[in-house]
Amino acid sequence: MSDASKTTAFAFTMLLFLCCIPTMNGSAELTPDERLAEQGLTLLALRNDTIDTNQDGDIDAVRVVVVLNSTQPQNEMIIKLRGLHKEREVMEVQELAFESQTNISLVYDSWSAGEHDLRLDFFDRDGDFIATYPLPTFLLRPALQVPLVRLDLDAGQSIQTGETCTVDREFSDETGPRYGETGVRTFTGAPFSVLDTQQSLDCSSWPAGDYELKETYRNGLGQTTESTLNFTISNRPPPDFTLKVMGHQNTTDTPCSVMMKSQQSMDYSPMVKVWSVQGTVVPGINSTTLDCSYLGPGAHLVTLEIITEKLISSTQGTNIIRLPSLELMENESASLPSTSLGPETKTTSVGWVSMGILALVVTILVFLMLVRVRESEPLELQNLGPEPQILADGSPDAQGLPTTVDDQGMLWRQHPDGSVDWWDQDWKIWHKW
Repeated sequence: MSDASKTTAFAFTMLLFLCCIPTMNGSAELTPDERLAEQGLTLLALRNDTIDTNQDGDIDAVRVVVVLNSTQPQNEMIIKLRGLHKEREVMEVQELAFESQTNISLVYDSWSAGEHDLRLDFFDRDGDFIATYPLPTFLLRPALQVPLVRLDLDAGQSIQTGETCTVDREFSDETGPRYGETGVRTFTGAPFSVLDTQQSLDCSSWPAGDYELKETYRNGLGQTTESTLNFTISNRPPPDFTLKVMGHQNTTDTPCSVMMKSQQSMDYSPMVKVWSVQGTVVPGINSTTLDCSYLGPGAHLVTLEIITEKLISSTQGTNIIRLPSLELMENESASLPSTSLGPETKTTSVGWVSMGILALVVTILVFLMLVRVRESEPLELQNLGPEPQILADGSPDAQGLPTTVDDQGMLWRQHPDGSVDWWDQDWKIWHKW
């Protein structure tokens, strides 16, 4: 062979050697089993079992079973089962220490419907990577409950201030806490702060107004949910009641009572009730009934004022006539109002002569007044009272005070101290009640 041929053959041989170097290095890359073997570990078995947790016919979880054998007297390691879905990864982590041989079982629960790519990673006790085993891709449908928030109103169709009213809050999320991705709940629309631990809200003490409650939740996996609730609380009208009397026009030795009667579906027990007789407050009585048996003979004005928790009040009154007892002694009867004897009452005649003289005197006085000439005097008009209290459009001027209209169509306004005025439509003025 010539020198040129030898040179060409040598160059071709060196080129083939250089081309084979990457292939040799690639073949030198350790497999997962070899990486485990360097740690004295041998993977005896790796099995994937699909699970239908809720037995609805759809696969919703995967159980990965690993059997490891070790030649080391003591082994500590970390195993992570990872699942990738919608570019978001979750994992199930298990730390273990064993001798000789161990069985490990990890369960991956689907948190969203679709394809989930699984893989199994091995780390030493310091968290340094050892090996990874790719697992199949599974089509899963979650059995875990997705986030849910719901607001329900427990109240009547029309709500007034002070009536029973409850907002029930329902919340659940099995997916977020399963993988340590618990989110944040946000509540808006209430007049007061609401904590996550409050499962129900008492809205019976809320002020009147229109409410739009909204609660939202988002966990770390990006799952969101929300619920809204709209309702209105109206101002409760003033107490509407009447007084019923038992013992009117009876003698003082018979029972007497005044009772409050109302057609309103209102709880009067927490309200303040003030009884008065002849304008004097009867102390120590906060009841819907007044015992008036102690009232003496005569006419008595009994009033009842009921004041709500919102300082809205109404007052009703009635007259009670109590007659003297028929069994009183003569000296006791003399100090009491007498009872009319009707047709048996004795009367005295004044006589026709006296009546004629009185008529003559009156006639003369009238004649003198008519014929008497007097200088004309300016006509003095009678004082008609205060100026009308109306606005430019003719409506009543409430001067900024709250007003209300009762069932009889009467307009009322309330002062800050609780007192009220009623509107006189004829004179166009406010009267103190």
